[in-house]
Amino acid sequence: MHQGSKPPIIWLNVFIFTSSLLLALVATPLYAYYHGLGAEHWIWLLLTFSFCNLSITAGYHRLWSHKAYSAHPALRFIFALGGAFALQNSALHWSSDHRVHHRHVDNNDKDPYSAKRGFWYSHIGWMLRHYQSSACNEYSNCRDLQKDNVIMWQHNHYVPLALLMNLGIPVLLGVIYGDIIGMLLMIGAVRLVLSHHTTFFINSLAHIWGSQPYTEKNTARDNGILAIFTFGEGYHNYHHIFENDYRNGIYWWQYDPTKWFIKSCSWFGLTTKLRVSPQAKIEKAKALMLRKKAEDKIATLHNYHIVKEHLEAEYDALIERMSEYYDSKKQLLDNKKNSLSKKYELAVLRVQHKQIKRQFEQQKKAWNSLVLSYT
Repeated sequence: MHQGSKPPIIWLNVFIFTSSLLLALVATPLYAYYHGLGAEHWIWLLLTFSFCNLSITAGYHRLWSHKAYSAHPALRFIFALGGAFALQNSALHWSSDHRVHHRHVDNNDKDPYSAKRGFWYSHIGWMLRHYQSSACNEYSNCRDLQKDNVIMWQHNHYVPLALLMNLGIPVLLGVIYGDIIGMLLMIGAVRLVLSHHTTFFINSLAHIWGSQPYTEKNTARDNGILAIFTFGEGYHNYHHIFENDYRNGIYWWQYDPTKWFIKSCSWFGLTTKLRVSPQAKIEKAKALMLRKKAEDKIATLHNYHIVKEHLEAEYDALIERMSEYYDSKKQLLDNKKNSLSKKYELAVLRVQHKQIKRQFEQQKKAWNSLVLSYT
């Protein structure tokens, strides 16, 4: 867009973002200084902040935008209320924008919050003007969601729900604890600012700061620190290549409370059909990225072609061992499920699988050492 022809400002959004920020950064500290804040203010801030963010990450994002799992109507209803509380538009509108983002990531003309237009734009600027006015209320990419009664109920009643949640809950807590103003400031303004900007970090910082262990085809990054503030969404490089996985942090040590919440709900029948990307594809994506980075590093070596041939040979050997290992693993699992399998046959398969696994681990170790020596 040419300079001087910027789209009109969305004054309602400007008012919401500005007023909530001023109340959180100016009015709340002044109130705390003169009147004090009790433990109840901080506890409810943490609870409501977590409720809002999990409704976005587990509900709006992984459930509705990516269909990474299925959820019980009761849980979907809770997510709908939490999403209205988070004040980030209806789940239908949010999911539509997000699906466009994934389909056209980093395309400045099509990605609603393209990181290539800068931190400010991807973080909050895209919501301050009618940049996407032509696509407004166009939900053809969410026909599946339009069949969800909870989604459409929230979408059709979003404004009264947002007002009820953002005013009703702080006032109710204020009445219970005898401090309406304090609760309006903490549970109203501070909670809203925290919820907004930690979520917005996923669109901005998660495309700027971090590593790219799985793909370089887009700007998405993995960042463990960011995952802490975004309820696990900081593993964004992984997410952009395996978007239908209900997990973002795939290893046990990666901080992903959204994943833990979804998995915990499955124990009570509240979530089902949890989708997980095949481990073989994940391993292959990582190996391919390591190969690319190593090739970039050796490009200036005088014996480049010899080194590259060695690198390619080791990569091919790794992929071959990888295929053998995961084929063996699948065969072993299939035989375990077959009640007619003889114990002897199963024992032989176990021995073979252990041997193949050991060979794969040795090959992977050799590959990693080789790549490390170049990068």
